Amino acid sequence: MSNSKHSDIEIEILLLGKWRFNTSSEKITIEFKDDMTYEQTRVQTLLFSKPKELLTGNKFTGVWYVSQKKLHLNVKSMPKSFLNLKIPLAFKISIADMVATLGSVFMAENYEVIRINSYKFLIKDKEESIIGTKLNNTRKY
Repeated sequence: MSNSKHSDIEIEILLLGKWRFNTSSEKITIEFKDDMTYEQTRVQTLLFSKPKELLTGNKFTGVWYVSQKKLHLNVKSMPKSFLNLKIPLAFKISIADMVATLGSVFMAENYEVIRINSYKFLIKDKEESIIGTKLNNTRKY
């Protein structure tokens, strides 16, 4: 059970911006946008996971939300996927994007928010805890 003292709305506000975290098999950067979309880059660190990265690509976009102190990520597109074929002088076939959209309906990524503040967060998936660090945003006033 989550021990986060924040409400779902407070967690969403704290998540806005760009975060970096590492799991046992990949390095991940996610930018949570205020229109409830996100852009994610995943770099596989294990050699046997590299073929997956070559097939799906390492960039993902989608929608996100927080419900009952759980972060939900629904992938909508994989713009750098090998499966998004471009046929010269014709059209683009987005097989990977179709698979991602359909797959996210049945297998959305869900993470329990354990702790969060304006520069660090701790989330947990089924197998491991993940610590994230907020990247500095350069703002022009």
